[in-house]
Amino acid sequence: MRFKTTRLRDAIVLTLFAGTAGFALAANAQDSSSSSKTLEKVVVTGSSIPRTDLETASPVQVITAKDLQASGLPTVADYLQRLTSDGAGSIPSTFGNGFASGATGVSLRGLGAGSTLVLLNGRRMASFGLADDGQKVFTDLSTIPMEAVERIEVLKDGASAIYGSDAIAGVVNIILKSNFQGATAKVSAGVSGNGDGNLYKASLTAGMGDINKDRYNILFNLEGMKEDSIRVSDRTDRKWIGTGDLRPWGYSTTGSQFLGGAITGGGAVAGSSPTGALRDPATGIYQSLPGCGQFSGISQAGGGGGCVWDTAKFALITPNVRSINLFVRGTYNISDNTQLYSEFGYNDKDSKFQTTPSGVSGAWGYPGGAINASSGAGATVMGAGDPDNILGQNARLRYSAWDVGPRRIETKNDFYRFLVGVKGTYGEWDYDAAYLHSGTDLSSTRWGYLRYSTVHDALTNPNSPYGYWRIGENSYLNNPGIYGYISPTLNADASSVLDSIDAKVTRSLFELPGGALGLALGTEYRRSAVELTPVTYTQQGDIIGLGYSAYKGSQSVAAGYAELDAPVLSNLELSAAGRVDSYKGGSTAVTPKFGIKYSPTSWLALRGTFAGGFRAPNPAESGGTAAGYTNVSDPVRCPNGLPAAGASATDCNITIANITGPNAHLKPERSRSYTGGFVLAPNANTSLTVDYWRIRRTDEINQSTAASAIAAGRVLRADNNLAGIANSGTLLAAEGTYINSSATSVRGIDMDFTQRFDLGNAGKLNFDLNATRLISYARQDGGTTVQYAGTHGNCDSTNCIGTPRYRGQLNADWDIKNFSFSGTVNYRGSFKNVVDADAPCKNHFADNSEAPAHCRIPAFTTVDLSARYRFASNFEVFGTIQNVFDKIAPIDPQTYGALNYNPLDYSGAIGRYFTVGAKYTFL
Repeated sequence: MRFKTTRLRDAIVLTLFAGTAGFALAANAQDSSSSSKTLEKVVVTGSSIPRTDLETASPVQVITAKDLQASGLPTVADYLQRLTSDGAGSIPSTFGNGFASGATGVSLRGLGAGSTLVLLNGRRMASFGLADDGQKVFTDLSTIPMEAVERIEVLKDGASAIYGSDAIAGVVNIILKSNFQGATAKVSAGVSGNGDGNLYKASLTAGMGDINKDRYNILFNLEGMKEDSIRVSDRTDRKWIGTGDLRPWGYSTTGSQFLGGAITGGGAVAGSSPTGALRDPATGIYQSLPGCGQFSGISQAGGGGGCVWDTAKFALITPNVRSINLFVRGTYNISDNTQLYSEFGYNDKDSKFQTTPSGVSGAWGYPGGAINASSGAGATVMGAGDPDNILGQNARLRYSAWDVGPRRIETKNDFYRFLVGVKGTYGEWDYDAAYLHSGTDLSSTRWGYLRYSTVHDALTNPNSPYGYWRIGENSYLNNPGIYGYISPTLNADASSVLDSIDAKVTRSLFELPGGALGLALGTEYRRSAVELTPVTYTQQGDIIGLGYSAYKGSQSVAAGYAELDAPVLSNLELSAAGRVDSYKGGSTAVTPKFGIKYSPTSWLALRGTFAGGFRAPNPAESGGTAAGYTNVSDPVRCPNGLPAAGASATDCNITIANITGPNAHLKPERSRSYTGGFVLAPNANTSLTVDYWRIRRTDEINQSTAASAIAAGRVLRADNNLAGIANSGTLLAAEGTYINSSATSVRGIDMDFTQRFDLGNAGKLNFDLNATRLISYARQDGGTTVQYAGTHGNCDSTNCIGTPRYRGQLNADWDIKNFSFSGTVNYRGSFKNVVDADAPCKNHFADNSEAPAHCRIPAFTTVDLSARYRFASNFEVFGTIQNVFDKIAPIDPQTYGALNYNPLDYSGAIGRYFTVGAKYTFL
């Protein structure tokens, strides 16, 4: 169901009323300049107590609007995903073929987007309608209006004691402009060095009324963006980026993940090709159908008689995106001590993505179990009477439906958020209370997917509605109507709703030697509901290769919390907080937090925190079913990382269906986090912070792993058994449930160094270096502990992007007169191409040596530059070059989130990118 126009209209009216009520009352209001109180309080993310010192016991990274503008990046998500604290589980917009297509998410500490709490002006937003991997519920960052952002505060330790569930890895609080006056228009256009990927943005931000003088303020922001897609085939000049064929760089045919159609295993295994291949029932050997020359212009070496072809030519690097963002905020001082405020946000986004054509075989799952269309009774076969059948008898078919076209997905999402609240002072107490209503309405449409039952009919039944489906070189003979029969349009709808009421009060209790003892008390009631209808026909398992995901449920929670901030000495501050969350029909979570900050001198502060955290099971986990895909190494067909006799390299990195059922008895995930570090500021222009952090998360809610399913025999295999080894056919699917299975401990060190120089007539020069060193990422499951730091794992997280030990970002800004120059160096450290520290190399070259060289994904560094020139105080032009040196992303043959490169390195796939624009402020 799409967003209702009347809901949008009414919410805007209510929001504007909160601010414009001041017009009607201003004539009779007293001059507020005589107010003895101010309602503005400085509250740092992670605390509810107002303070004047912005450095708390918790490490908080602050990103300003200037930082966002200088980056030249088009969205808030693009910026946040470059943070050194972001990691595996992050959801980039380039991953358009995932469960959560059309959204973006951030994953602090690599613990998943569902363990990072995202706030807007200190309060929650409704989750995205689609759970990533069918499980991970998260907040979509693409709904944030970038030009309305005043700053972003990233809290890098746990904060469940203040905010409740989901804040295990930290909090991202996006704070929008307030008390803004005037009007600013901004336009920009971007294009890649290849002349594609055009991106157009325009925004208007306007505000009227000074809350301190006029007693009201209204903020209005409208943004629009249009981004054109980039095809993989348009990057053939960038080595391995523009092709699925990795043989020129030493890989074998089967070692090239996106090179299809080869016949391997002595003829017993065939990939999907554009000509098709049939298996002789008598010999068990595949033979290719004729016509390969018209479909593939690449070498057939190593193809084993199949039709080797490059599937990458159908895929996209970036999606096609159109979005409109609206934000309105109204604020009115009813009296000197009382303020009424309201907010309304609306985002309409349309995202389109496409990938390779569907094959006619494979394995996938649905609530009834696994479907095997590769072998056995359910195998896709070409009937004996089909004119294209060269064997004259029913035979298993391998075919890539190029004539149907690429698989395409369009996601349309409406997001809305309405907030109304009141805050002020009553006696010695400051208070703030609000009601929030937020939700999403999403529709997903897919084309190019094959319906299992009708494909079977069209390949075997001469009396099917359109006769036989002619394939390969004879596809031109098809009745056009057959494509609607075997590949119908598919749909799915999703929605999420969040309603909450919260209230808090704060005050100073009494004076301590270092200042006033601060107290905060708060309460919240929150109800969320989500629903996802399955993609058409997937509930019967009738769409070839398409995973199943569906859920419906609600969650209600009542919470109360208290916080104390005690400056016990002039140089010693202690803080403590505790929260109780009680879930209806479920568990109760009690989470504490303690902090200490000690300043032995004015230029040095030592700090540390301890915090408890939790994440409650979401409806997708407790009441949903998902059937997705994962990459595994088959221990039977690929022992010790090398193919057994009769197997192939594909068995060492094979994509299989992973079917996961619901579990209504899940417990919440729990966590304990610790930080300790120092802030060194010898002068006003120099600062250095170093913080050690550690998070241990227990009772993790996971899909039972494919490895455990393999070990327990809960798998589906093809019937091409290895000689002398029973039940050793090609691995197709694994079955399990959501379980509280494991514990993960991550620890590392963050460093932030800032240096400012006043150069007099030469302007001002600023440097800012952020770096993260990951010491350990250890996951314990049963009696086994695996180490992921410095490896390609954890591949149970989104995209299999790996966990490099080092990430860094260096920013430099130089302001001189009317010019501003900025430069950013982005660094991603190298990591081993293994699934965990004790595993063998995941990929091999054609000569069986480890791939890439030394079994390591090399480090990757890019440089971005931007410049601004102010013609007048109200008019400026700007330009940005991303990936100035046009660095090419290193080969990554393991990731499934991108094609031959790591999603972390997407700028190295796109290449050099230019943006120009102008900003005008109306006087």
